[in-house]
Amino acid sequence: GVRGSTEDLGERERLWKGGFGEGGVGSNPFLCREGECCDSSEGRMPPQTLKKVLLMGRSNAGKTSMRSIIFANYIARETTRLGYTQEVEHSHVKFLGNMVLNLWDCGGQEAYMESYFESQRDHIFRNVAVLIYVFDVESQNIKDMQYFGLCVEALRANSENPKVFCLLHKMDLVPEIERDNVFQAQSDKIRSIAGSLSNMCFATSIWDETLYRAWSRIVYSLIPNVEALERQLTIFCEACGADEVVLFEKATFLVISHATKTSFRDSHRFEKISNIIKQFKLSCTRSQSQFSCMQVSNSRFTAFVDVFTPTTYVMVVSSHPAVLPAATQINIQNARSYFEAHINSTDNSVA
Repeated sequence: GVRGSTEDLGERERLWKGGFGEGGVGSNPFLCREGECCDSSEGRMPPQTLKKVLLMGRSNAGKTSMRSIIFANYIARETTRLGYTQEVEHSHVKFLGNMVLNLWDCGGQEAYMESYFESQRDHIFRNVAVLIYVFDVESQNIKDMQYFGLCVEALRANSENPKVFCLLHKMDLVPEIERDNVFQAQSDKIRSIAGSLSNMCFATSIWDETLYRAWSRIVYSLIPNVEALERQLTIFCEACGADEVVLFEKATFLVISHATKTSFRDSHRFEKISNIIKQFKLSCTRSQSQFSCMQVSNSRFTAFVDVFTPTTYVMVVSSHPAVLPAATQINIQNARSYFEAHINSTDNSVA
């Protein structure tokens, strides 16, 4: 991570309170006012692009910390200064193309949790696209699974085909030799409760790339017709003579999709790259510079990271000595308008 100054922390605290903490609007261009979906050209977006995402879990599970890292550019050690979430905090986050994540961060104190399943049940769980339920992996409180079970029941009654993602969080606190067994045991309990609902479990920590892996998979599940996007990336990868092409969301640097023509040993490379580049972007901001693109070359490969569409970055990796860097840059430039139109038309075609 990169250490920030007191001024940096104060500014992000202001943006957090203005843009995330109380559902208002800070200067973050990826946030919209409560109740409206913003678009720089149209002023408003089609309502079908709004995806309701519930972020739930008992108090102190780590929900706000992970949200601040993914969406508000905090680094892990800075999250200790964040307070508890009070009731439900709403934020609209402009994402890929015309998609907007309507993120509901639900406070985990017991009184709030009880109200979600009683007086607010229909309101909270209506029309949910994704439930992200965060478990503190070290907690032995029986209410963890009880509350999750109540969430599942409420989703079945109020939402159509919701997806459930469970994050077994703070896994770094579990001795490494025990992690697989702990994860498997908890996952089995979760799956038995989730039943027929689509569900996935992830072991996560704010101190490594596992958090980016989980959130990338969550966002991937929300992208309409993602298979078509992957086909186009495969064509682009072949046209560039590249080993791999990876598409990142611009603000969060979460992995959206990729095309791979060569096998790689590190299955977590995308999430590691997300983390590294996001930290580099932050360091550029602190030095009053703006990150635009970068090229990394050595004797084995050349990698380009560049702005692709208004909401994405692309990384093109090539190991073939005959592929000239200038040719790759031209290919990226020529593909921009096509992919922008493709992403926007895909979003607008989904009812």
